[in-house]
Amino acid sequence: MSAVGRSVGFDPVVDDRTRILILGSLPGDASLKAAQYYAHPRNGFWPLIGGLLGEGLTALPYEQRLDRLRAHGVGLWDVIASAERSGSLDAAIRSPEAADLRGLITALPALRAVAFNGGLAAKLGRRILADRPDLGRVALIDLPSSSPAHAISLSAKAESWAILGDFLPE
Repeated sequence: MSAVGRSVGFDPVVDDRTRILILGSLPGDASLKAAQYYAHPRNGFWPLIGGLLGEGLTALPYEQRLDRLRAHGVGLWDVIASAERSGSLDAAIRSPEAADLRGLITALPALRAVAFNGGLAAKLGRRILADRPDLGRVALIDLPSSSPAHAISLSAKAESWAILGDFLPE
């Protein structure tokens, strides 16, 4: 088990075409070590989003994965900018500092949906975005976590994640 330290998340992966913003909680140890979103080999994120987009993203180098996400109007970020945490589990997060979700969302003119990847992301993200009448154009969607710690099958997760297809560009 790693010592408790302050984990700092990554910059958002977005551009002016971003229609769907997928928000996790905070990158885990494997992701932080690799400096890549969803780097843990058992995390289902890349197979889930690749299946939704009809692309084999898992086989691509990381930067090409991000390019393909942006090309499809999909962005990534986290609801927590930094926190104290030992290990990678959301349950171990202490003293979280919220990311500036409001600022980012305001800067994304094509945004149609914010999808929360997991329960903690949804809980904190919805709290951050509460009382925002200008978000009427943006759907808030709770998804089952792509983490291997969330023990439901990848196919069951994919059924829930399929709703994101409604917000992709045609």
